[in-house]
Formats: sequence, C-alpha cells, structure tokens
Amino acid sequence: MLNSLIVIIISMVLVSNYPLAQFLGICPFLGVSKDLDSAKGMGIAVTFVMVLAAATWPIMQLLFKFNLAYLQTVVFILVIAALVQLVEMFMKKSMPALYKSLGVFLPLITTNCAVLGVCIKNIDNNYNYIQALVNSFGAGIGFLLAMVIMAGVRSKLVDESRMPVSFRGVPITLVTAAILALSFMGFQGMVS
Repeated sequence: MLNSLIVIIISMVLVSNYPLAQFLGICPFLGVSKDLDSAKGMGIAVTFVMVLAAATWPIMQLLFKFNLAYLQTVVFILVIAALVQLVEMFMKKSMPALYKSLGVFLPLITTNCAVLGVCIKNIDNNYNYIQALVNSFGAGIGFLLAMVIMAGVRSKLVDESRMPVSFRGVPITLVTAAILALSFMGFQGMVS
C-alpha cells in the first residue's frame, strides 16, 4: 500500500505534473509566476485547496449510489467554490497578513482547472479515499514545484534589454514554459 502511495506522489509531481505535462492550470502558471513570492503563495494555496477538494470523492460515491453521476462536474465546481470561500474567510479572520499578500489569487483558485482535474482524476482512476488524498497532495506539490521553477527562471529574464524585441513579454514566457514542459518529459516512463 505504501509503495503505491509513493508511486502516486512521484507520478503527480514529476511525470503527470499538471501545468507542465497535462497543461492544466496554465492561467495561474503563466500569470502568477512573475515573482517568486507570489508563485509560492499561489502554489501553497492551490495545494491546500486540492487536498481539501479530495472531499469530492465521498460526495461522488453518493452520486454513484443514487445514479446521479452525470452531475459530477457541477457538484465538483460547487464544492471547490465553497471550499475556496471557506479558506478565504478563515484566512481573512485568522491570518490577515497572508490573506492580504495573496490578494486576488485566492478567489482565482476557484477557476483553476487543475483543481477540478485532480478531483476528476481521483474518480476516473478508481482511487480509494486515501489514494485520492495522496493524489491531490502530489498534484498540489507538482503545481507548486512548476510555479517555483517558472518564477525562478522568469526572474532571471527580467533584463529584457539584450533580448530581441519579438521575444519580450509573453513570447519568452511561452518559450520558457515550453522548454520546462520538454524538460519534464524526461520523467516519462519513470512510473508506469
């Protein structure tokens, strides 16, 4: 059992990394990775919400029981939105400094397709609840890793004066993301 959980984590962090291998969560990956602190904050918040979103697993079991599986996406989106609201209210009340530093990033987690993707993957892979929790945690850590690496690389590209004009801004960001995605392809085949 422990071996399968370790495989799930390694798979989600390196092999099936959401932004770099599955292209889920690209909007915050490209938009928030301009500076390292914002990238870390967003990555940690997404990881936390992904682990909480594993609560969709027992809800899906109820939907299966009552033959309402076709409501999966709607229910998952509602649960994720409610979880993000709860996290936001909790942070606003108990951690105002962190809440203020994350700012608009917290509500954006609701629209992050990587969070919905991990919930659906937990069901599609027939994971039990423990495996779903581990998968969600691994996906969050993989998202955090991708965000931090991208922010680190982008911080080195700040001086665009030596860069051709056609590569400045969004083009170099997309080229950087593509090179990172290619580098993570080296992990393919590591976990089968």
